[in-house]
Amino acid sequence: MATDTQTQNDEQRPGEKRRATLKTIAEITGLSLSTVSLSLRGGAALKEETRRRVAEAAAQVGYVPDRAGVRLRTGKTNVITLVLDSGEESIDFARHMIQGIGEAIRGTRYHLTVAPEFNPTASVDTIRYILGNRTADGVIITHTAPEDRRVKLMMEAGFPFVSHGRTRFGEPHAYHDFNAEKFVAMAVDRLAAKGRRRQLLVLGESTTNNYFNLIDAFRTITAERGIAGSIIDAEIPHQRTAEMRAYGRTLATARERPDGIICDSEMGAIALIGGLQDAGLVLGRDIEVIAKQTSDILPTFFPTVDTLSEDVRAAGIELTRLLMRRIAGEPAGDLQTLGEPQPHWRS
Repeated sequence: MATDTQTQNDEQRPGEKRRATLKTIAEITGLSLSTVSLSLRGGAALKEETRRRVAEAAAQVGYVPDRAGVRLRTGKTNVITLVLDSGEESIDFARHMIQGIGEAIRGTRYHLTVAPEFNPTASVDTIRYILGNRTADGVIITHTAPEDRRVKLMMEAGFPFVSHGRTRFGEPHAYHDFNAEKFVAMAVDRLAAKGRRRQLLVLGESTTNNYFNLIDAFRTITAERGIAGSIIDAEIPHQRTAEMRAYGRTLATARERPDGIICDSEMGAIALIGGLQDAGLVLGRDIEVIAKQTSDILPTFFPTVDTLSEDVRAAGIELTRLLMRRIAGEPAGDLQTLGEPQPHWRS
């Protein structure tokens, strides 16, 4: 039978409100203690209706797991940690990611902690701390590099994790990634259908594996389609919005100006379009832009711009689902998925 230190400690002081236990939830729902316990641990084998009943009853009585007792008995923390890098140029990325993870752990035993980091070294140190002190049962990381040191550390330690992004390690690990290859193919073909044959790929963050996936896909697809494709010079400073806007003004007057642009950053696209318009270019007539979208900001400013969106909230849900399965012992090679870009053709 499932036990909980809370079920074994029913003594209370005079006037003190009795703390809700697994037994409390079992009495409300009419389910067994083992079923309640399994449901709160995220038991995927249970019916959705059962999990919903348990979650609603737990919320009703204000059930809070005795995490200290759980850790003493099982060695588990019931904590998932999101190590969130700050390099994401996508608008609202962090908020949507956290919302997705929060939705996925609702009604389970897990709690979320977020470790925001501002440079790669700090992110690696955070992973070392988690591994050394076992402060979480599993980790979600973002912005993976081709040979990400955080991934290597956790693989070597046999620690459950999932990454938002792929790597180039030979050994498989759990991941959910945006389908960069399909994003590029859909954007190139959309521009080509509009007669745009001189296409430019404008990228933001250059340290992630996604950066290289986008470049490889763009070179392959433009060659296959017989389209003149170029990539923004890596030496051009374009990480900040002011610099990207200035680059747009420069690009507008270039002799071999592209007639179609693909941008992987929503913030970068807004700044770039601003620069193009500063120089007098008209979207849809002089030049076309297709951008990755993660919020409603870009179409609010530029309602005719075509976009391909990533559902970051859904990515957070999927990452959590994969991590729970990894914690349960499923092979990492079976836990690799891609998120499909959703087209918003407006012009």
